[in-house]
Amino acid sequence: MAFSDIAVRRLCSQGISCPSFTVKEVVSRILALQAQDRPSSLWAIGLRSSGSTVADVEKAVASGSIVRTWLMRGTIHFTAAEDIRWLLQLVAPLVIARSKRRDEELGLDDRVYGRSRDVLTKVLDSKGRLTRGEMMAALEERGISTAGQRGYHILRRLALEGTICFGPMVGKEPSFMLLDGLVPLSKSIPRERALGELAWRYFSGHGPASAQDLVWWSGLTMGEVREGIEIAGSRLNEETKDGAKYYSGVSRSGVNEGPNVLLLPAFDEHIIGYKERSALLDEGHTKDVLSSNGIFYPTLVIDGQVQGTWRGKRSKRGMVVEVSPFSRLTSSDIDSAEEVVARYGAFLEVPVKINVRNVDGL
Repeated sequence: MAFSDIAVRRLCSQGISCPSFTVKEVVSRILALQAQDRPSSLWAIGLRSSGSTVADVEKAVASGSIVRTWLMRGTIHFTAAEDIRWLLQLVAPLVIARSKRRDEELGLDDRVYGRSRDVLTKVLDSKGRLTRGEMMAALEERGISTAGQRGYHILRRLALEGTICFGPMVGKEPSFMLLDGLVPLSKSIPRERALGELAWRYFSGHGPASAQDLVWWSGLTMGEVREGIEIAGSRLNEETKDGAKYYSGVSRSGVNEGPNVLLLPAFDEHIIGYKERSALLDEGHTKDVLSSNGIFYPTLVIDGQVQGTWRGKRSKRGMVVEVSPFSRLTSSDIDSAEEVVARYGAFLEVPVKINVRNVDGL
């Protein structure tokens, strides 16, 4: 396996270079898709699903076919409804254990979490859904302080326990629902089988990737990841490059058919889904793509490699996409970027124009 092929092959396994999936299929293929920046996560789904619009993604959220909640590494992800409970059972206990020190600093213990669970379960059972502000107000009315980061950590803990999850947006504010109300049924599988399922699904939707990549992505220990790889067994392909082992799903193959130029959103799985990113990002440009406080910027990707950044500016007339490449783009690359911007506009259902800030003298 040539090192230069890794990033290109990942585009295919992630469904980016061959986007012919429904919204739900996209999320199921990735297993858990980073969604802390909600607008970015909608485009992450859109660019992987041919012909979809932002309204299609919102419909999937409202119907409960895909669910947004705290999952891998204790951060927010989208996952398919049928995967939500076994994933929570697998990854949440370690996240909760690792949060103990912060809980102590905030004065949060099992008693506070228990009271919060009782309060919010009762209110949500009656109301159906509440905005974040209404959730905080309900807690405060019952004498449970949400000051500082207490409110955030209470919501996060109850989500990790499988009590609540995000619901549809209410205006510009996120809402919350009871998970049992949005997703009445989903599979629960034994831990050993879950480890094997996790390994197979991750490497199928992200491969070629290493065990270290899965440790980073899942938040599990290396021992658990190695156990999962062993359980997945023949469902995984194993390859070696420079002494390092890479895995991919045996059922995932195909030819890159999409555009060679891509506009990936902030926190996209093509970048954030791996601990080792040298296959797709030159070390000299790491700070251009990843901030010191962990923010992953939207990226311009050409042939699987990160070659710049971009941002969208909304106006009354639509949106302007400003592209800032690391080196001068060819006319062919610009033509391809214009096609991708047109697809972005179709997804958002607004007029979108492109402005390339080409590098002078190159």
